[in-house]
Amino acid sequence: MEKIAEKKSYKFPFQNPNLPLETRVNDLTSRFTLEEKVHLMCQYQPAIERLEINAHKQGTEAAHGMAWLGKATTFPQTIGLACTWNPELMKEIGDVISTEARAFYKKNPEINGLTLWAPTVDMERDPRWGRTEEAYGEDPYLTGKLTSSLVKGIQGDHPFFFKAVATLKHFLANNNEIDRGSCSASIDPRNMHEYYLKAFELPFKEGGAHSMMTAYNSINGTPAILHPYVKEIVKEQWGMNGFVVSDAADLLGVVRDHGYYEHHSQSVADAIKNGIDSMTDDFDETTKAIFEALEKNLIKENDLDRALRNTFRVRFRLGEFDPIENNPYSAIPESIICDQKHAEVSSQAAKESIVLLKNENNLLPLNKEKLNKVSVIGPLGDIVYRDWYSGDFPYSITPYDGIKNKLEGKQVTFHSGNDKVILKKASKFIGLGMDENSPLLANKQKKEEAARFELSDWGWGSYTARSLDNGKYVTSADDKNITASADEIYGWFVKEVLHLQPESQNEFKLSTWNNQAVVEDEDGKLKISEDTDVTNSVLLEKEIIENGMEEAIKAAKESDVAIVFVGNNPVVNGKEEMDRPDISLAQAQEQLIKEVYKVNPNTIVVVIGSYPFAINWVDENIPAILYTSHAGQELGNAISDVLFGDYNPAGRLNMTWYRSVDQLPDILDYDIIKGKRTYMYFDGEELYPFGHGKSYANFEYSDFRVSENEINEHGEVTVIVKLKNNSTYAGDEVVQLYFRSLQSRFKRPLKQLIGFKRIFIEAGETTEVELKVKASDLAVWDVTRDKYCVETGEYELMIGQSSTDIMLQETLKVNGEVIPPRNLYVNTKAENYDDYQDVVINECKEGGHSVQTKDGSWVMYSDVDFSKGVQSIEARVSNNSEQTKIDIYLEHPQGEKIGEIVVSNTGDKQNWHTVTGAVQLKESIEHTKVYFVCKGEVLVSYFRFIA
Repeated sequence: MEKIAEKKSYKFPFQNPNLPLETRVNDLTSRFTLEEKVHLMCQYQPAIERLEINAHKQGTEAAHGMAWLGKATTFPQTIGLACTWNPELMKEIGDVISTEARAFYKKNPEINGLTLWAPTVDMERDPRWGRTEEAYGEDPYLTGKLTSSLVKGIQGDHPFFFKAVATLKHFLANNNEIDRGSCSASIDPRNMHEYYLKAFELPFKEGGAHSMMTAYNSINGTPAILHPYVKEIVKEQWGMNGFVVSDAADLLGVVRDHGYYEHHSQSVADAIKNGIDSMTDDFDETTKAIFEALEKNLIKENDLDRALRNTFRVRFRLGEFDPIENNPYSAIPESIICDQKHAEVSSQAAKESIVLLKNENNLLPLNKEKLNKVSVIGPLGDIVYRDWYSGDFPYSITPYDGIKNKLEGKQVTFHSGNDKVILKKASKFIGLGMDENSPLLANKQKKEEAARFELSDWGWGSYTARSLDNGKYVTSADDKNITASADEIYGWFVKEVLHLQPESQNEFKLSTWNNQAVVEDEDGKLKISEDTDVTNSVLLEKEIIENGMEEAIKAAKESDVAIVFVGNNPVVNGKEEMDRPDISLAQAQEQLIKEVYKVNPNTIVVVIGSYPFAINWVDENIPAILYTSHAGQELGNAISDVLFGDYNPAGRLNMTWYRSVDQLPDILDYDIIKGKRTYMYFDGEELYPFGHGKSYANFEYSDFRVSENEINEHGEVTVIVKLKNNSTYAGDEVVQLYFRSLQSRFKRPLKQLIGFKRIFIEAGETTEVELKVKASDLAVWDVTRDKYCVETGEYELMIGQSSTDIMLQETLKVNGEVIPPRNLYVNTKAENYDDYQDVVINECKEGGHSVQTKDGSWVMYSDVDFSKGVQSIEARVSNNSEQTKIDIYLEHPQGEKIGEIVVSNTGDKQNWHTVTGAVQLKESIEHTKVYFVCKGEVLVSYFRFIA
């Protein structure tokens, strides 16, 4: 007899997994009271017991492993992961991260949420950015491909359930820490569509990301949390069907930092209407603002419903409201955290991320059998640092550990190069307190009683000191005393940083991380003053008891090989809320390299860093150089595997390494085209180019061919190249495909990445690599018609080992569009210029953007068709200063003047008026340049000429 399936009854329809998802989401949302809806708009969503809904937290940090939850598998910093150029590996890493996220969720489901705040997709057009470590580099295609794969790994392959959900951050144009909460990034349409938006598009459309976080900054005058692109582009154009969160404390920042509105109710209403679904801010202040917005009729209850449908749609797909047995991810055990298989993925990532920058005379790999004594030198040689978004290491292998393990039975020494010192105040020596939390004391009579410290110089006046007596770092952790009590250099406020202002060769004034004076009380205790005048700090004398430089030189001189480890501490001189002061190495580190090299020509430099560095002298003199990011638990093993040839390096740089900050515009200049930033537009001499990285193998490129030599704008070609490993080393090669337009209406990139593949090739083996190129990959944003356009013309396809090391090229003809001459007889957005001087893009609250000028500013529109003649001009303007004037010239800012517009004070920057001016054009012209030269400050939204 056939068994009749048991029908299960559900208290509420939304609990029934057999119903369509939208039916369940709508049913649940309809059951919330208004008060519940308001509370659920916050990051920490409260439990609703009557509906059997548990508390839920949006957002857990997971940039390169689960952070802040205890021990977890850690991976290289994101800048290092990007140097792998390996999307398949990124998917594996995403899978490990979300697997451990599930395990942490099982431990505490109300706090350890499954919406993971990763990956960081921001474009890194400036290496000084304090958060360079967190993102994927300067190229939108590479960033898009790598983050798409990470998203896929995080979210899993199940057709309904998510293992976890990836939250892309930070939308949009977030690449500076200075004034990040109040500044505005000025971005014209071409930069916007071809660069900043492009990076986010792929992880949504290809990766399927279901969450996003907005940035702190404004974009063209509008705070990102309020920006219409969130709704118009991300949700509507790209079809993102998840939810958007604000960054921490950003809602209140609209009033507090941007000064954009006077009341939080206005901020929250605009944010919700423009697509923000969850507020990461103070619960009481946020809910109060939402209630006020409802009372003022700034938003409707239906606006909350729409946002909550987005957040709960994701919660449903995380499996929260389904029977456990339905969700394949619910069986993941807590014991999976730090699993050995996860460690193997971490190890692989650490090795694949290492970049061989230089290898003169094949100094690397080192031959273990021929070495008797190796000296490991430098402040990063025997430590593994974690950054702000790291979890706790389950274990950590330092470079010194890794090298010792490789050279078992050989003599391996370590010297940090740091001085070991004692300190003196007048006639008293500085000693430790009664316990580690007691202040340092200037009370020791004898030198032998003095506390001993190892002093690390990180450059730009920032030092750290580790007590050699108790192993702890000196810190101002309690904001009252100077103690030797910190286990590591770490924290949002890095209170282990000390500032030493020299007064003489051995004397200095001491101040804290935030420049507060350090003083001595009547008992000799070192206390923190509220005074920020360092001249009032205690005067200390430093006595070196072990000269770090001399010890390093001695060790190097006696060794077969000296390996010097330099770089940065990931929370000193560059981190979230702190841009780097320069891109060079700390002076003390560079001097250490120079002195070691003087006594040992077999010097190898390993840069462990969160950023590119201008290591010009090192590149000119040191025969072998490696780069790796802070790579987590497997750092030392990975470096030693590469040094001794057990792994053939194939990492490639994800950013241009410049020679000097003098090659960079202002950090707040977001125009990569005019500012000539990134490999796409930089025409100077870089130190190392984008895509650079050497190998122990030698790869020969040949037989480069394209499946078709001519296509239309909807066509696609296959690019094929033959690759031979002409060496005795097996290894990976990273094939890179670039293009450039040979003729264009616009200034196009010098070259642009459109394809890449990391492939393993055995020694002596030959293989073929295929890459696909769509005509649409070659498109340019046409500012004359506000759309992407594939221009008719010839394009050079270039394949090689980096953006400058091109092996072969072929020409492809594309039959697309010919961009017509500009029609300025129709309303033309002022921001759609072809060139400019001293203008920024601002908002226009009537809709769209405006161009903001100052005295002497100009904008230019080229290839203008004035064949109908011109009699006048009409413009939409605003001006809250004195009467200003816009002069109109042809061909040059001081060319033939054909007209002018006078703009009176309109009363407010956003009080828009239409003004007209006479134009006298002597004859009709079909192709000309039109310049608007401004005499004073004015905002222009759009204009049109009248025949």
